[in-house]
Amino acid sequence: MVGSLSVAVVGAETPGNVGTIARAMKNFGVSDLYLVDPPELDPEGEAYGFAGHAREDVLPDAREVEFDYLVERFHTVGCTAVTNEDETSHVRYPFRTPRELADSLGGVDADTCLVFGRERVGLTNDELARLDEICSVPAGADYPVLNLGQAATVVLYELRELTLDDTQHPDSIHERATEREIEGLYGEFERFLGNINHPEGKRAKTTRMFRRVLGRAHPTGREVSTLRGLLRRASGLLEHPERLVEDSED
Repeated sequence: MVGSLSVAVVGAETPGNVGTIARAMKNFGVSDLYLVDPPELDPEGEAYGFAGHAREDVLPDAREVEFDYLVERFHTVGCTAVTNEDETSHVRYPFRTPRELADSLGGVDADTCLVFGRERVGLTNDELARLDEICSVPAGADYPVLNLGQAATVVLYELRELTLDDTQHPDSIHERATEREIEGLYGEFERFLGNINHPEGKRAKTTRMFRRVLGRAHPTGREVSTLRGLLRRASGLLEHPERLVEDSED
């Protein structure tokens, strides 16, 4: 993985969990921490007390940002509890385990952000729908929900080969399209759905499915450009059908 790996915590309620996550980041070679709607992080309080050596850099250097910042700048992976989900759940499925995520990201040149949610409710479905991939930690069916700090520690542990030892990176790196290019493709896809009169009530779900497919595929810039061009041409013909007649006459 040539691109950077960072962590974002959305709506944390407990400063101690933010400190625990910062400590796990320090343990496994990740330094960039983003906070969305964080609690008060008193340098004399719980967060810094739980952070260990991360109190020296990871935690004080954390940046408070809006959720949009994450979506627009990173390949985002939502980390959430998933129980009994199948292909009928288009928000939380399909998902990767942390080990599968490590294999997937290992050959991709992309700046990736692991996004963790709230202690009680995690990330909302609306938030998850805007992220590129979903990662879930397998746990026992009787009690599958992990503490926020525990979940982050497990995921970061599984990704350690991407962050701790450069010699283990693969020689061949897959250069993923930029987030701006991919977001442009999503916009063109939404335009296409409107032009084919896809049922309005199903458009958001269909767009989420398209986002998940591309999120797992890590398309290159050329692939995104080609797909976007095809959708743009299709929409143009649907909006101006006379052009299709002209093309056929040529």
